[in-house]
Amino acid sequence: MRHWFAVLYLALAGVANAGLAEDWSQVEALRTGDMQKLAFLADPIPAPETAFLDESGAEMTLAGYRGQWVVLNFWATWCAPCRIEMPTLSALQTAMGGEALQVVTIATGRNDLAGIDRFFAEIGVANLPRFTDPRSTFARDFGVMGLPVTVILDPDGREVARLMGDAHWDSESALAILAALTQR
Repeated sequence: MRHWFAVLYLALAGVANAGLAEDWSQVEALRTGDMQKLAFLADPIPAPETAFLDESGAEMTLAGYRGQWVVLNFWATWCAPCRIEMPTLSALQTAMGGEALQVVTIATGRNDLAGIDRFFAEIGVANLPRFTDPRSTFARDFGVMGLPVTVILDPDGREVARLMGDAHWDSESALAILAALTQR
């Protein structure tokens, strides 16, 4: 039943954005390797305003990232592909993180902070947030059905692209795509 809410959300958001179609062809042409899985939306979808938890356990939303491009990654400590992908997201944050772009990682489901700390220590990641979505509400509202999933949000907080599965976010293709987006 919950999956229907996500499908309905995506359908309604598409209708609400009718006529706002974006031309992503120049950016899509930069996709090579596993970035070919990155699917751009003709009609950007407003991101849900659902709260998730910051590192102190306080509720927060994506509103604090308005004005920036966001590479939003849903992951979990038990997710084997996440173990491979997370260092590349860290490298992306190092290479491009700043005023124009931020990498935001959200551990969805049962992931306590101690487990997240161990996971990050084991894979050598120190520069990504330890945000959590313990009941997976945020992930469900985003229509996330499996992990990992990465969503690209524009500075207006709208989803413009989605990649299901793991990817090398520090690849030449990923960096070129994100550089092109941040210069739009």
